[in-house]
Amino acid sequence: MTRLRLTQIAPWLLPLRKKQRLFCFYAKMRLDGRRYATELSAHPLPEQLFAASTPLYNRQTGMPMLYQDNKVFNLKLAAATLNGLLIKPGEVFSFWQLVRWADAHTPYREGLVQRDGRLQTVPGGGMCELSNFLFWLLLHAPVQIVERHGHRRREFPAPASDKPCGVDATVAEGWLDLKLQNISNSVLQIRLNFDDEQLHGQVLAEQAGLPGYEIINGQVRYLSRQGAVYEEAQVVRRGQGRELLLYTNCCRIDYQLPPEVVIVDIAADDKPSRLENEEAFCQC
Repeated sequence: MTRLRLTQIAPWLLPLRKKQRLFCFYAKMRLDGRRYATELSAHPLPEQLFAASTPLYNRQTGMPMLYQDNKVFNLKLAAATLNGLLIKPGEVFSFWQLVRWADAHTPYREGLVQRDGRLQTVPGGGMCELSNFLFWLLLHAPVQIVERHGHRRREFPAPASDKPCGVDATVAEGWLDLKLQNISNSVLQIRLNFDDEQLHGQVLAEQAGLPGYEIINGQVRYLSRQGAVYEEAQVVRRGQGRELLLYTNCCRIDYQLPPEVVIVDIAADDKPSRLENEEAFCQC
Protein backbone atom coordinates (compact mmCIF):
# COMPACT_ATOMS: atom_id res chain seq x y z
CA MET A 1 0.00 0.00 0.00
CA THR A 2 1.36 3.43 -0.97
CA ARG A 3 1.96 5.71 2.00
CA LEU A 4 0.12 9.03 1.85
CA ARG A 5 2.16 12.22 1.87
CA LEU A 6 1.54 14.72 4.65
CA THR A 7 -0.04 17.19 2.20
CA GLN A 8 -2.51 14.50 1.11
CA ILE A 9 -3.54 13.96 4.72
CA ALA A 10 -3.63 17.70 5.47
CA PRO A 11 -4.17 19.55 2.13
CA TRP A 12 -4.19 22.93 3.87
CA LEU A 13 -0.40 22.51 4.33
CA LEU A 14 0.20 22.41 0.57
CA PRO A 15 0.73 26.19 0.02
CA LEU A 16 3.32 26.25 2.82
CA ARG A 17 4.99 23.15 1.43
CA LYS A 18 5.20 24.74 -2.03
CA LYS A 19 6.80 27.89 -0.65
CA GLN A 20 9.34 25.80 1.24
CA ARG A 21 10.16 23.74 -1.83
CA LEU A 22 10.51 26.80 -4.08
CA PHE A 23 12.88 28.48 -1.62
CA CYS A 24 15.08 25.38 -1.39
CA PHE A 25 14.81 24.70 -5.14
CA TYR A 26 16.25 28.07 -6.18
CA ALA A 27 18.66 28.35 -3.23
CA LYS A 28 20.23 25.06 -4.31
CA MET A 29 20.77 26.46 -7.82
CA ARG A 30 22.42 29.58 -6.43
CA LEU A 31 24.82 27.47 -4.38
CA ASP A 32 25.58 24.51 -6.66
CA GLY A 33 28.54 26.14 -8.45
CA ARG A 34 27.05 25.86 -11.92
CA ARG A 35 26.80 28.76 -14.38
CA TYR A 36 23.24 29.03 -15.65
CA ALA A 37 22.32 30.50 -19.02
CA THR A 38 20.27 33.70 -18.64
CA GLU A 39 21.20 35.97 -21.57
CA LEU A 40 18.67 36.47 -24.36
CA SER A 41 19.50 37.80 -27.81
CA ALA A 42 17.10 38.88 -30.55
CA HIS A 43 19.81 38.21 -33.15
CA PRO A 44 19.99 34.61 -34.40
CA LEU A 45 23.36 32.86 -34.42
CA PRO A 46 24.57 31.91 -37.93
CA GLU A 47 24.73 28.08 -37.84
CA GLN A 48 21.67 25.84 -37.54
CA LEU A 49 22.28 22.54 -35.76
CA PHE A 50 18.72 21.25 -35.68
CA ALA A 51 15.15 22.37 -36.26
CA ALA A 52 11.84 20.71 -35.43
CA SER A 53 8.14 21.37 -34.93
CA THR A 54 5.50 19.90 -32.63
CA PRO A 55 1.67 20.06 -32.74
CA LEU A 56 0.12 22.43 -30.22
CA TYR A 57 -3.20 20.62 -29.86
CA ASN A 58 -3.84 17.06 -28.71
CA ARG A 59 -7.42 16.08 -29.48
CA GLN A 60 -7.14 12.68 -27.81
CA THR A 61 -7.16 13.73 -24.16
CA GLY A 62 -10.88 13.16 -23.59
CA MET A 63 -11.02 16.58 -21.90
CA PRO A 64 -12.67 19.80 -23.19
CA MET A 65 -10.62 21.59 -25.86
CA LEU A 66 -10.71 24.70 -23.69
CA TYR A 67 -7.80 23.21 -21.76
CA GLN A 68 -5.82 22.79 -24.97
CA ASP A 69 -6.41 26.46 -25.82
CA ASN A 70 -5.32 27.39 -22.30
CA LYS A 71 -2.22 25.22 -22.66
CA VAL A 72 -1.21 27.05 -25.84
CA PHE A 73 -1.67 30.38 -24.05
CA ASN A 74 0.57 29.13 -21.21
CA LEU A 75 3.18 27.83 -23.64
CA LYS A 76 3.42 31.21 -25.36
CA LEU A 77 3.96 32.96 -22.02
CA ALA A 78 6.71 30.53 -21.07
CA ALA A 79 8.37 30.47 -24.50
CA ALA A 80 8.73 34.26 -24.44
CA THR A 81 11.18 33.92 -21.52
CA LEU A 82 13.34 31.42 -23.44
CA ASN A 83 13.28 32.62 -27.04
CA GLY A 84 16.76 33.70 -28.07
CA LEU A 85 18.47 32.19 -25.02
CA LEU A 86 22.26 31.97 -25.41
CA ILE A 87 23.93 28.97 -23.76
CA LYS A 88 27.63 29.72 -23.56
CA PRO A 89 30.34 27.01 -23.31
CA GLY A 90 30.09 25.34 -19.92
CA GLU A 91 26.77 26.99 -19.06
CA VAL A 92 23.74 24.99 -18.00
CA PHE A 93 20.28 25.44 -19.46
CA SER A 94 17.67 25.22 -16.69
CA PHE A 95 14.01 25.25 -17.69
CA TRP A 96 12.89 27.02 -14.50
CA GLN A 97 15.74 29.52 -14.35
CA LEU A 98 13.84 31.81 -16.75
CA VAL A 99 10.35 30.31 -16.99
CA ARG A 100 9.83 31.07 -13.28
CA TRP A 101 9.07 34.69 -14.29
CA ALA A 102 6.74 33.91 -17.21
CA ASP A 103 3.51 34.76 -15.37
CA ALA A 104 4.86 37.80 -13.51
CA HIS A 105 2.57 40.20 -15.41
CA THR A 106 0.03 37.98 -17.17
CA PRO A 107 -1.40 35.06 -15.17
CA TYR A 108 -1.41 31.53 -16.48
CA ARG A 109 -4.70 29.90 -17.45
CA GLU A 110 -6.06 26.57 -16.21
CA GLY A 111 -4.42 23.64 -17.99
CA LEU A 112 -4.00 19.91 -17.52
CA VAL A 113 -1.53 18.42 -15.04
CA GLN A 114 -0.92 14.89 -13.84
CA ARG A 115 -1.08 14.75 -10.06
CA ASP A 116 -1.38 11.70 -7.82
CA GLY A 117 -1.80 9.53 -10.89
CA ARG A 118 -4.72 11.38 -12.45
CA LEU A 119 -5.37 14.38 -14.67
CA GLN A 120 -6.33 17.63 -12.97
CA THR A 121 -6.43 21.29 -13.99
CA VAL A 122 -4.29 24.03 -12.45
CA PRO A 123 -3.01 27.44 -13.58
CA GLY A 124 0.03 26.89 -15.80
CA GLY A 125 -0.88 23.35 -16.80
CA GLY A 126 0.58 22.01 -20.03
CA MET A 127 4.14 23.20 -19.45
CA CYS A 128 5.58 19.75 -20.11
CA GLU A 129 4.90 20.13 -23.81
CA LEU A 130 7.48 22.91 -23.90
CA SER A 131 10.03 21.05 -21.76
CA ASN A 132 9.56 17.91 -23.90
CA PHE A 133 10.16 19.93 -27.06
CA LEU A 134 13.21 21.74 -25.71
CA PHE A 135 14.71 18.44 -24.58
CA TRP A 136 14.19 16.99 -28.07
CA LEU A 137 15.81 20.03 -29.70
CA LEU A 138 18.83 20.19 -27.41
CA LEU A 139 19.59 16.46 -27.53
CA HIS A 140 20.68 17.10 -31.13
CA ALA A 141 23.32 19.57 -29.93
CA PRO A 142 26.55 18.93 -27.99
CA VAL A 143 24.98 18.97 -24.52
CA GLN A 144 25.18 16.72 -21.49
CA ILE A 145 22.12 15.81 -19.42
CA VAL A 146 22.43 17.23 -15.90
CA GLU A 147 18.84 16.64 -14.78
CA ARG A 148 15.93 15.05 -16.59
CA HIS A 149 12.78 13.31 -15.35
CA GLY A 150 10.48 11.17 -17.46
CA HIS A 151 6.72 11.07 -17.05
CA ARG A 152 5.72 8.20 -14.78
CA ARG A 153 2.39 7.70 -16.58
CA ARG A 154 0.80 8.46 -19.94
CA GLU A 155 -2.93 8.99 -19.65
CA PHE A 156 -3.68 9.33 -23.38
CA PRO A 157 -1.91 8.79 -26.71
CA ALA A 158 0.42 11.52 -27.91
CA PRO A 159 -0.18 13.12 -31.32
CA ALA A 160 1.38 11.23 -34.23
CA SER A 161 5.14 11.82 -34.31
CA ASP A 162 8.32 10.30 -35.71
CA LYS A 163 10.18 10.91 -32.44
CA PRO A 164 11.59 7.87 -30.64
CA CYS A 165 9.78 6.52 -27.59
CA GLY A 166 10.79 7.87 -24.20
CA VAL A 167 12.13 11.27 -25.29
CA ASP A 168 10.27 13.45 -22.80
CA ALA A 169 11.09 15.65 -19.83
CA THR A 170 8.52 16.45 -17.20
CA VAL A 171 8.87 19.56 -15.03
CA ALA A 172 7.28 20.81 -11.82
CA GLU A 173 8.52 24.03 -10.27
CA GLY A 174 10.11 23.33 -6.92
CA TRP A 175 10.28 19.60 -7.61
CA LEU A 176 11.53 18.68 -11.09
CA ASP A 177 13.70 20.60 -13.56
CA LEU A 178 15.26 20.03 -16.97
CA LYS A 179 18.98 20.89 -17.03
CA LEU A 180 21.42 20.44 -19.92
CA GLN A 181 25.03 21.63 -20.09
CA ASN A 182 26.74 23.01 -23.20
CA ILE A 183 29.89 20.84 -23.55
CA SER A 184 31.06 22.46 -26.80
CA ASN A 185 33.37 25.42 -27.41
CA SER A 186 30.59 27.33 -29.19
CA VAL A 187 27.71 29.44 -27.95
CA LEU A 188 24.36 27.71 -28.57
CA GLN A 189 21.01 29.44 -28.97
CA ILE A 190 17.36 28.42 -28.64
CA ARG A 191 14.87 30.00 -31.05
CA LEU A 192 11.10 29.43 -30.75
CA ASN A 193 8.04 30.61 -32.68
CA PHE A 194 4.39 29.66 -33.09
CA ASP A 195 1.84 29.41 -35.86
CA ASP A 196 -1.82 28.46 -35.44
CA GLU A 197 -1.17 24.73 -35.12
CA GLN A 198 2.49 24.16 -34.29
CA LEU A 199 5.40 25.22 -32.12
CA HIS A 200 8.63 25.57 -34.13
CA GLY A 201 12.13 25.53 -32.70
CA GLN A 202 15.77 25.74 -33.69
CA VAL A 203 19.10 25.16 -32.01
CA LEU A 204 21.69 27.51 -33.48
CA ALA A 205 25.44 27.76 -32.96
CA GLU A 206 28.01 30.51 -33.18
CA GLN A 207 30.62 28.28 -34.82
CA ALA A 208 30.43 26.01 -37.85
CA GLY A 209 31.49 22.38 -37.76
CA LEU A 210 29.87 21.27 -34.53
CA PRO A 211 28.89 17.58 -34.50
CA GLY A 212 25.34 16.64 -35.37
CA TYR A 213 23.46 13.85 -33.63
CA GLU A 214 20.59 11.46 -34.30
CA ILE A 215 18.34 10.30 -31.47
CA ILE A 216 17.08 6.74 -31.81
CA ASN A 217 15.64 3.93 -29.73
CA GLY A 218 17.56 0.88 -28.66
CA GLN A 219 15.37 -1.84 -27.24
CA VAL A 220 11.70 -0.97 -26.64
CA ARG A 221 9.56 -3.37 -24.60
CA TYR A 222 6.01 -3.36 -23.26
CA LEU A 223 5.68 -5.15 -19.92
CA SER A 224 2.62 -6.19 -17.94
CA ARG A 225 2.89 -6.40 -14.16
CA GLN A 226 -0.11 -6.98 -11.90
CA GLY A 227 -2.49 -5.72 -14.59
CA ALA A 228 -0.53 -2.53 -15.33
CA VAL A 229 1.28 -2.04 -18.65
CA TYR A 230 4.65 -0.26 -18.87
CA GLU A 231 6.71 1.00 -21.78
CA GLU A 232 10.46 0.55 -21.31
CA ALA A 233 12.56 2.29 -23.97
CA GLN A 234 16.28 2.79 -24.40
CA VAL A 235 17.13 6.26 -25.74
CA VAL A 236 20.37 6.35 -27.73
CA ARG A 237 22.32 9.24 -29.27
CA ARG A 238 24.19 8.42 -32.48
CA GLY A 239 26.98 10.62 -33.81
CA GLN A 240 30.70 10.88 -34.50
CA GLY A 241 30.80 7.22 -35.46
CA ARG A 242 29.43 5.84 -32.19
CA GLU A 243 26.24 5.26 -30.25
CA LEU A 244 25.73 6.29 -26.61
CA LEU A 245 22.91 4.99 -24.40
CA LEU A 246 21.62 8.15 -22.72
CA TYR A 247 19.07 6.50 -20.42
CA THR A 248 16.32 3.89 -20.21
CA ASN A 249 12.87 5.45 -19.87
CA CYS A 250 9.97 3.67 -18.24
CA CYS A 251 6.40 4.84 -17.86
CA ARG A 252 3.02 3.31 -17.20
CA ILE A 253 0.59 3.27 -20.15
CA ASP A 254 -2.99 4.05 -19.09
CA TYR A 255 -4.66 3.72 -22.49
CA GLN A 256 -5.30 0.83 -24.88
CA LEU A 257 -2.29 -0.03 -27.03
CA PRO A 258 -2.78 -1.18 -30.64
CA PRO A 259 -3.45 -4.94 -30.90
CA GLU A 260 -0.19 -5.57 -32.78
CA VAL A 261 1.93 -4.41 -29.80
CA VAL A 262 3.51 -7.39 -27.99
CA ILE A 263 3.12 -7.17 -24.20
CA VAL A 264 5.29 -9.43 -22.04
CA ASP A 265 4.10 -10.53 -18.59
CA ILE A 266 6.63 -10.15 -15.78
CA ALA A 267 6.54 -11.40 -12.20
CA ALA A 268 4.73 -9.42 -9.50
CA ASP A 269 7.98 -8.96 -7.55
CA ASP A 270 9.83 -7.67 -10.63
CA LYS A 271 9.85 -4.03 -11.73
CA PRO A 272 10.45 -2.40 -15.11
CA SER A 273 13.91 -0.83 -15.01
CA ARG A 274 14.29 2.72 -13.70
CA LEU A 275 10.65 3.28 -12.85
CA GLU A 276 11.11 6.57 -11.01
CA ASN A 277 9.90 6.87 -7.44
CA GLU A 278 9.23 10.59 -7.48
CA GLU A 279 6.40 12.64 -6.08
CA ALA A 280 3.47 12.14 -8.44
CA PHE A 281 3.21 15.72 -9.67
CA CYS A 282 4.09 17.23 -13.00
CA GLN A 283 2.94 20.20 -15.04
CA CYS A 284 2.22 18.07 -18.10
